[in-house]
This record gives sequence, structure tokens and C-alpha cells, in this order.
Amino acid sequence: MANLDDALREAAATIISALTRYIPAPEGAQKRLFEAMRYSTFAGGKRLRPFLVLAGADLFGVPRAHALPTAAAIEMVHTYSLVHDDLPAMDNDDLRRRQPTCHKKFDEATAILTGDSLLTLAFEAIAASSGHPDPAVRADLVHALAIAAGAEGMAGGQMIDLEAEKKNGALDLDAIIHLQRLKTGALIRFSCEAGAIMARARDEHRRALRIYAACIGLAFQITDDLLDHESTAEQLGKAVGKDAKAGKATFVQLLGADEARRRAHAIIDEAEAVLSPFGSKSALLRDVARYIVERKN
Repeated sequence: MANLDDALREAAATIISALTRYIPAPEGAQKRLFEAMRYSTFAGGKRLRPFLVLAGADLFGVPRAHALPTAAAIEMVHTYSLVHDDLPAMDNDDLRRRQPTCHKKFDEATAILTGDSLLTLAFEAIAASSGHPDPAVRADLVHALAIAAGAEGMAGGQMIDLEAEKKNGALDLDAIIHLQRLKTGALIRFSCEAGAIMARARDEHRRALRIYAACIGLAFQITDDLLDHESTAEQLGKAVGKDAKAGKATFVQLLGADEARRRAHAIIDEAEAVLSPFGSKSALLRDVARYIVERKN
């Protein structure tokens, strides 16, 4: 997957450059907040979600300049979710990407404001006239991202997860799939469909990308569960085995590692198949699907 590696590196560099412009330098009365925003956003990571935005935009010939604000925005929303997810009231993690989490590096109040600021800045980036030239498209993107990030998406999935933890992980397989399609899958779904929204693509193309996104989002979470079960903190750059210790139901706990791995690969086969209408133009998206189940962190 050499082409994918190169594309991921190129996209990451482009996204980091854009994020540098969006997030103010640490100075003035809000210096601590800007420092925390940059600390969390530039801490590393795969930048998979913004890559999917750019790859989806390329699929329809959307100019990079029109797609970049949305790509930067989804990374800001993702980072906000990690900052809040690490808080003591949520997962209470001390380490993220091999360095102290935001609330450990700064403090809890700063971490909360960091997440709040990244979330609102994301919508500012998409809504600005410097992004996509069509205001109706910008409005559609704002609407779609709001659904993906809110109670019908990521935040709702996190609430279900927290409630399940109080009940000692009493979720069956269908409930876990629903949870993860909200908590993990909603932002991935937006990332995959954003290019089609920008291009005002045909319904069948948007539907194909939604199915693709649902598949890779679910496979991503199954792989996360496998990595949490089989890897070390050093390999992942964060604590491992916390879900098992907390009594949370996971794909590995319900299916076993071998069956979970088999299902993840079967789901990726489906993701690749649904891209057939796009022909060779979808090569990178196919590679991303395979990368999701083969990654080591």
C-alpha cells in the first residue's frame, strides 16, 4: 500500500498546515487555551477522517481548496471528542498518543474549554465564505456535521456507552453495533459523504459512500477492540484493557478474537464491493478499507 502511505502523509501535511492557520498562535489573554488547542490537535494521529474528506472530494473532482475547510473541521471535531473522552468524568485516561492527555498537561477546566473551542471553530471553518463557494453547500455541510457530532451521532453514542458501563456492560451484539455506529461511525460517515455533498453528487453515489462508511466505521471499532485486547500500551500509545476492566461489552468479549477478526475482514470486503460504481477512481478508498483492519495502532 505504498500509494496509500504516500497519500496519507501528503494529506496529513496538508491538514496540519490548514489547522495551523485556523488555530491561533498562543498569545494574548487566551494564551493558555490556544496552547491547549494546539497541543491536542498537533499531538499526532492518523488524520484518517480528514483524509477521507479529501479522498471523497477527489472522487468527484472537488477542488482541494473547497474541501480543506471541511477536512480541517472534522479533525477539530475528532480532537475535541478525544479531549472530552479522556476527562475523569468519561474514560479518565492519563495518556493519549504517548503523551499526557489535555487535562493532565493543563487542567480539567482548560480541557473542557479546549474541546468546546475546537468544536465551535470547526463549524466556523465550514461556514466561512473562504471555503466552498456555494453557501447552500456550506449550509448542508454544517447540517450534516451537526447531526454526526450531536445526540443522534457521536455524543449520543458516548451517552449509550456511559450508561452501559453503569449497567456492567449489559449490551448485546446489536446494541453494540448501534452504539458504535453513532460513537465512532457517525464522524466517519460524514467524512466519507462530505465530498459528495460538496459535489452535489447523485443519490446512488451518496448511498454507496454511506454504505462504505458504515462498513469501515464498524470494522474500525472491531479492530480497535482487537488492538485493545491484544496490544500493549507501548504499541498503542495509550492504556489498554480498560474496557475489559470496566466490564464493558466489546466485539471481542461477545464474539471472541478470531470471530471478531473474521467479521471485520468480511465487512471490509463489503466496503470494497460497494465502491464498484466509481471504478479505478476509488482505489485509495479501497486501500483505506484494507488498512483499517491491518493497522497496528
